Amino acid sequence: MQQCMLRFTNSYTKLVWLCLACCVPLPGVLAQTAEKPDAVERLNQFNSAIQSLAARVSPSVVQILVTRFGPREEGGRASLVVGRQQAIGSGVIVDPDGYIMTNAHVVEGAQRIRVRLVPKGEQTISKALAYAPPQDATLAGVFKEGDLALLQIAASGLPALPFADYRKLRQGQLVFAFGSPEGLHNSMSMGVVSSVARQPNRDSPLLYIQTDAPINPGNSGGPLINVAGEIVGLDTFIVSQSGGSEGIGFAIPSIMVRWVFEQLRKYGHVHRAVIGVGLQTITPTLATALKLSRDSGVIVSDVLPGGPAESAGVRINDVLLSADGRPLETVPAFMGVSFAHSTGEPIRLQLLRGSEDLAVELAPVHEQHQPNRLADLADPTENLIPKLGVLGVGIDKQTAALMGDLRRPSGVIVAALVEDPQRIDTGLDVGDVIHEINGGAVLSVDALRSAVAGLKPGDAVALLIERGGKLQYVSFEME
Repeated sequence: MQQCMLRFTNSYTKLVWLCLACCVPLPGVLAQTAEKPDAVERLNQFNSAIQSLAARVSPSVVQILVTRFGPREEGGRASLVVGRQQAIGSGVIVDPDGYIMTNAHVVEGAQRIRVRLVPKGEQTISKALAYAPPQDATLAGVFKEGDLALLQIAASGLPALPFADYRKLRQGQLVFAFGSPEGLHNSMSMGVVSSVARQPNRDSPLLYIQTDAPINPGNSGGPLINVAGEIVGLDTFIVSQSGGSEGIGFAIPSIMVRWVFEQLRKYGHVHRAVIGVGLQTITPTLATALKLSRDSGVIVSDVLPGGPAESAGVRINDVLLSADGRPLETVPAFMGVSFAHSTGEPIRLQLLRGSEDLAVELAPVHEQHQPNRLADLADPTENLIPKLGVLGVGIDKQTAALMGDLRRPSGVIVAALVEDPQRIDTGLDVGDVIHEINGGAVLSVDALRSAVAGLKPGDAVALLIERGGKLQYVSFEME
């Protein structure tokens, strides 16, 4: 075997050999060497900008710790044993006075909600490992249809983030997802806006921002941020075959998050105008089956009795062409018009009924919320259950109609919570149905009041309640 020995006689020969070994053309070597400091500097500037953004945004992002009751899993299967569960999500501070926006599904069924803030300032190794003690949060309001919830903590002067102008959002813009993926608090990922308006379900009234920024379980409720440090949207769900991020994530747009925040802070629920119709997107198959004159747009699939639409003469199978002069091609387009209207302010609709064009004008009405309707049925003198701090109403035909299908035909509905500093923290919420107390069936308000009155301070209490169509326990000690 012949060995070949190479000797480098000068530095230029060494450079030639190095270029050949690295497959770098020799003529450009000197030029590239001269440009290298500028390229590195540009990368350093990009790094610095991202680090600065993270330092500004991270203190406004919180980790949400939720305690709820549910079936325990044993051996990978859900058992019949109901136990205490812990869940982790994310949220973002949107007002210095302690207001935090998150997803409704993050706090659904929560018996206790706590939040953990991120230490302020540039993240270092010591700060990355720092865990601020969690503090209790109260649920200020929920908008389940939009999967949004507002929390509040006892604090002021917090670093709130501003909302971005959704109208300026464009495909390809750089965005960052903040939150607690898989419980790893104060995490940050980077991507782009894949689509500014995506409708995963063609009949959904909501649009989402699609992004390839990695989003995983635990990111829910965390903010999607632009390069200016503004809230572009609220991370909500992903499309995934594996359960983890596959580059298809969705966020609720900032325009919706801001509007819901302002409504929940003011009213405790979303105060919106409705016209009493059900809408669906027209598909070619639906158009063919119903012999419609067009195979796209929005069709009226339901007209609620006694609502503004019925009074104005709107019928099932009418096609909506425009609202207030704005063409309607999708359900979200109409929802945008209706959300912008106040009650009593007329909406002008252009309809297509068969081959006939029709124009109607109707006045939206305020959407009646279940808690409001329940509270109207409760008499503070007769329905008060002092030790629980609630107004309860029994189940009859009227209340059953408001609640929809219930799992059990008897019980007491929590119509309102009483503002009393002595009230026990039971974990009950408006709309809960109390079916049992310590294993005994609850048949009426009087029966529940008597059962509670017989308990002594320190006694353990377990209430079996129905919430969102699911049975669960809330437990506490009498005081």
